[in-house]
Amino acid sequence: MLPPDGGPEHNRLIHENSPYLLQHARNPVDWYPWGEEAFERAKKEDKPIFLSIGYSTCHWCHVMERESFENEEIAKVLNEHFIPIKVDREERPDIDEIYMNATQIMTGSGGWPNSVWLTPDGRPWFAGTYFPPEDRFGRRGFKKVLLALSEFWTTSREDVEKQAAQLAEAMQPFASGTTVAGTGPLSRIPVDQAIASLRSSFDENRGGFGGAPKFPPHGSLRLLLHEVKRTGDTSLFRMVTRTLDAMAAGGVRDHVGGGFHRYSTDEHWFLPHFEKMLYDNAQLSRVYVDAFLVMEDPGYRAVAEETYDWVLREMTAEEGGFYSALDADSEGEEGKFYLWSREEILSVLGEERGDLFCHAYGVEDVGNYRDEATGHAPGTNILYLPKSLETTAEVEQTSVDDLRSQLAEDRKMLLGIREKRIWPHLDDKVLTSWNGLMIGSLAYGGHHLERPEYVSAAERAATFILTRMREGERLLRSFRNDRADVAAYLDDYAFLADGLLDLHAVTGNTRYLDEATALMNTLVEHYHDEAEGGFFFVANDHESLITRSKNPLDKAIPSGNGVAAGVLVRLAELTGDDEYRNLARRTLETFQGFMERAPRGTERLIQVTAEYLDLGSPSRGKSRVAAAITPPAETVRPGDEVHLDLRITVDEGWHINSHAPLQDYLVPTSVTLKDNPAACVGNITYPEGTSMTFEFSSEPLSIYKGEIAIQIPIEIASTATEGVVDLSFNLQIQPCNESACSAPETLVLSVPVDVVLQ
Repeated sequence: MLPPDGGPEHNRLIHENSPYLLQHARNPVDWYPWGEEAFERAKKEDKPIFLSIGYSTCHWCHVMERESFENEEIAKVLNEHFIPIKVDREERPDIDEIYMNATQIMTGSGGWPNSVWLTPDGRPWFAGTYFPPEDRFGRRGFKKVLLALSEFWTTSREDVEKQAAQLAEAMQPFASGTTVAGTGPLSRIPVDQAIASLRSSFDENRGGFGGAPKFPPHGSLRLLLHEVKRTGDTSLFRMVTRTLDAMAAGGVRDHVGGGFHRYSTDEHWFLPHFEKMLYDNAQLSRVYVDAFLVMEDPGYRAVAEETYDWVLREMTAEEGGFYSALDADSEGEEGKFYLWSREEILSVLGEERGDLFCHAYGVEDVGNYRDEATGHAPGTNILYLPKSLETTAEVEQTSVDDLRSQLAEDRKMLLGIREKRIWPHLDDKVLTSWNGLMIGSLAYGGHHLERPEYVSAAERAATFILTRMREGERLLRSFRNDRADVAAYLDDYAFLADGLLDLHAVTGNTRYLDEATALMNTLVEHYHDEAEGGFFFVANDHESLITRSKNPLDKAIPSGNGVAAGVLVRLAELTGDDEYRNLARRTLETFQGFMERAPRGTERLIQVTAEYLDLGSPSRGKSRVAAAITPPAETVRPGDEVHLDLRITVDEGWHINSHAPLQDYLVPTSVTLKDNPAACVGNITYPEGTSMTFEFSSEPLSIYKGEIAIQIPIEIASTATEGVVDLSFNLQIQPCNESACSAPETLVLSVPVDVVLQ
């Protein structure tokens, strides 16, 4: 058994569970994990702390490790003058957020690795990101920085303390999240501002918003799609489709294996940063499903399915949870796993097919790839689609369908070859929040694409988290090596609850609604700011840090406060409980000023604001729809058929979709009998819908309004025993008013049937 300090070949990180910390366990740096031991030593020896924050699939984290943390000379300086602490930002986003704010205040920018120097009580006083070992790239060398800061600590202590105090004061607005007041009552002003900002920054030629680097704009696309459904504005949808088309054609998409890389380093979506993150693919796959539902374009469906298939094939643990990420590097080179030479493609596919494949995917004899950092051109290619398949098919004098089919076979062959290469590092920890995003996307996509295996995968992941990543009623953040660690954060509760509501919507299983409700009740109890509204990132019984943040801003994942507000809106609609609606409204009002002043940074909160306002005034404590089933007037015998009368009453000014809505994205009214060995259901008779047009749709809708009668034939099993049989039904509906549709609801209805044997 290794000693606490790791012994001669390791440092203390060898005892950790995080893949990122374990990557640094053999460094000559005397790393500590975050904890009291490191801070106590810093106080005892009166040394500053060097805090390094990163994650296991971070390219520049790997670079700094190879150049500096594995360097014996630099490690000696670091160990002599500082107490070094290593933190995995994905396991400890609370620490990452606090000290990234500090870095951004001091430098005007941020990134990983994040390098921060602290006083022994945890206050930052100097920060940066990546430092080369010696002066280059216009950056000071890490060794020089360490020696200069050590001298500054020793000779200018008053200045250090003054700087730490000033920085701590400057960080408070980042922590509170409530320093910007709104201009009036909750309104659509932030929605309109966000849309206007997206219009002004939209890249008409290349898709996306702004210039390089281009990150997948998940939040922007979802907000635009919401407004498209509400208004029918085709100019908004043009921004969505142009961006989705550009990303799907670009090198930022993994054309062989499915899914998307982290971001494009250029404005053309061509040259990616090659790491693949679960959260990107969870959010993008859902947007492509939405676009398919609106456009019925098989290309969007294919992108979504290939992304889901990649997740199920490469990112799913045996027990059902989803892994976090794939590294950008393999064999010490970024992107090597994903690149192809023309010769290799021809050797796999043959001359004729290979030549067509290379033509379609922009493969050049000399290679089209050049390493961004070094400028090195290894003669290999990023696969992308420089022209549409329609154009390629015309040039090659073949049909688009035949071309699409042949290229799919070719990609499958290349995938088989690629799988034999040396793989990038897999970060195999399971994070609750990111899994919540993927659960929701798979449930939604599986339902609308009619791929039940996706829904099943979402259910397996949900079951895994709810059974293996809990401690009593509280969630845990991370799971790896048969061990769950770290108390959960706001994002974990909110994202998982949202995903569970998606599962409930498509399966009708009330367990998911109950679990989501319980999670949100825990969130309200331990994370809600009763004084000012909104939710803190950490619980009221969490480890004490220098600030307790309450951040409204979206990053690579949506704002936890935005997702929590959205879940509260959904719960209010599903349960009719105005307490949830009031909590949602208060959360939105808390961050209204931020939404008005930073619309592009608060898109999830803005989308939820739109959804909240679209739903109209607060409910009367019940659904917009009432329903009941009339029991049979007489007793029945085993083998008899009974016709039950289901009556639905819809509030004035509201309607529900018919059993056969004209749009795929609308949820049909449907009735299902819960499993019961005493009875089975026959062909249910639904009335025809009424065709009407509303403000939020330019197309006619098929709806029910007022009172609706549905006939349900039930056959009593010949094996039924005497007595009262309680039959339980799920009634799935989607209430809408004249301006918008609310979240789908599942009403549970029960009816007693008296069975006699004679």
